[in-house]
Amino acid sequence: MKQEQKLKIDLDKENMPQHVGIILDGNRRFAKKLMLEPWKGHELGADKIKQVFEWVKDIGVKELTLYCFSLENFDRPKREFDFLIKTFKKEFKRLKKDSQVHEEKIKIKFVGQIELFDQELQESIKDVENATKNYDNYTVNFALAYGGRQEIIHAIKELSESGDAITEENLKKRLWLTSDPDLIIRTGGDRRTSNFLPWQSVYSEWIFLDKTWPEFEYEDWVNCINDFMERERRFGK
Repeated sequence: MKQEQKLKIDLDKENMPQHVGIILDGNRRFAKKLMLEPWKGHELGADKIKQVFEWVKDIGVKELTLYCFSLENFDRPKREFDFLIKTFKKEFKRLKKDSQVHEEKIKIKFVGQIELFDQELQESIKDVENATKNYDNYTVNFALAYGGRQEIIHAIKELSESGDAITEENLKKRLWLTSDPDLIIRTGGDRRTSNFLPWQSVYSEWIFLDKTWPEFEYEDWVNCINDFMERERRFGK
């Protein structure tokens, strides 16, 4: 309760982030600490996402982008990869029917090379996108089969074939994600951006946490938001 009260006081500030990105790192390491099979950490990580949906709504962040699966993750051991795909299918089917998603009018979108997944997962992705496409209270983007450099190359190819003028605005329209995060949080202890939103994050504030994703709690979320609001964003000025 004290944590929630503190956050509500700080919400009076004008520089609340509207779009937050999170790199969900450390699932396997957390499982190892608990002496579980590595892929069990992904199951715990999926449960954490459900909690974050509530936290985002509570403070009024309008857009959330979650880096769940990179292009490099296709090289994970087969058993772990299969478990991840199974978890995605289960969770996206659940989201399609989730009462919270529909009551709160949360638009679910996916960014990345979705065509690289099997047909069943692609259909689950399309189903939840179609079921929420008209919602506009909140947006949650899942970055799957995502790579930032690949996104930029894709946009450049589309722009060059269109015949439109080569401008920042025209290139941005062709990115998989067209909005820029104000704040990006990375869990898991690493201090690198890992090919996540290189175009969109040029003026994002970054916070790196040692805690793994399944260990990320409401207090950490509050501290990240408060940290962001205490920073002076000059955008090069």
